[in-house]
Amino acid sequence: MTRTINRAPSTQTRRPIAMYTGLVLTVAAMIAPYVDRATGHVLADHIRAGYPAYSQERIDSAVTAYLVILTVVGVLGVVSWVWTTWAVRSGKRWARWAATAMFALGTSVALTGLFVKDTSGDTGLAPLLGWIGMAPCLAGLVAVAMLWRRS
Repeated sequence: MTRTINRAPSTQTRRPIAMYTGLVLTVAAMIAPYVDRATGHVLADHIRAGYPAYSQERIDSAVTAYLVILTVVGVLGVVSWVWTTWAVRSGKRWARWAATAMFALGTSVALTGLFVKDTSGDTGLAPLLGWIGMAPCLAGLVAVAMLWRRS
């Protein structure tokens, strides 16, 4: 007769879950500006408020530039999540340090997007999109904390 023992998920199991969550949040944050462009126009309205003299063509151009920048940042984030998740799952000795470095880098980029002001005196990126960009950092914080926690 076999017994089934129910155990809480181990730290080893939860780490990749936090990392997969970060990956999903990164993809969502990368898609959010495109959804905004098609529906809410938060970014375009933010640019228009900061630069009322801009023509619609110039606003559209600025939105497109932001979409390119945010897509590149998002793709780099996805690659970082996949790479660090692979390193953790493979048991690489350097995985903790790599995940910590990627967390610090990703959080720095997200904070830059959230707080850096442009020539209008307002933040360059619409605050809503900046905060959405911070969401993967929360998963990163959880993942890094779990990695450094003793098993």
